[in-house]
Amino acid sequence: MQGVFITGTDTAVGKTRIGVLLAKALYKKNIRVIPRKPVESGCKTMSGALLPADALALKQAAHYEGELREVCPYRFAQPVSPVRAAHLSNSQLTTEQLVKACQHRDEEGFTLVEGAGGLYSPLTEDGLNADLAMALKLPVLLVAEDKLGVLNQVLLNIEALDMCGLDLVGIVLNNLDNNRDRHMDNAADLRARLDCAVFKQNYCGNISDELVNAVIATPARPVAKLVVS
Repeated sequence: MQGVFITGTDTAVGKTRIGVLLAKALYKKNIRVIPRKPVESGCKTMSGALLPADALALKQAAHYEGELREVCPYRFAQPVSPVRAAHLSNSQLTTEQLVKACQHRDEEGFTLVEGAGGLYSPLTEDGLNADLAMALKLPVLLVAEDKLGVLNQVLLNIEALDMCGLDLVGIVLNNLDNNRDRHMDNAADLRARLDCAVFKQNYCGNISDELVNAVIATPARPVAKLVVS
């Protein structure tokens, strides 16, 4: 399976936004994108059914001709972790179920999978987001909010990726707040400590060609190693 697993250092860091921009960019390069957001919580009810807004955005960005239920088969109303939402709905989720939801019969195409929450956020009864990425054997694109404190979050995630044996495409520092301290440069600080690609992204801006090309070039990238302890 050629593709990428998009995860974050936390929830609400802009994973879906990055996924949407990436899907659009790949489509423009005539690359068939197969989007998957296998589980989504916090869904609103529309016309008597739960609507997974993030999965719908990915489907539209990718110009995916399949059904929305293929993109996101597991949907819950409660705005909590998927495994907790499943409990509240008197159902259970397993990693195997989500792996099957991400698989497809088409051999040609780039599979873009978005997780829920952070890398170590509980996703199913028997696994975290990291476990799903490992089961799918997909390289990871790590999204983080470009803010004070993100250095600690990213470095901890890098160690976690290393321990899981997951390949890393790169780190996306998503600028959600234009009122940041002008003296802060998290990208430079991370580049000084890591030997992986670090991309700066404005939430409302366009995605860079460098980021798109790095994603296309996967899975030939090793997990980043700490340069400075």
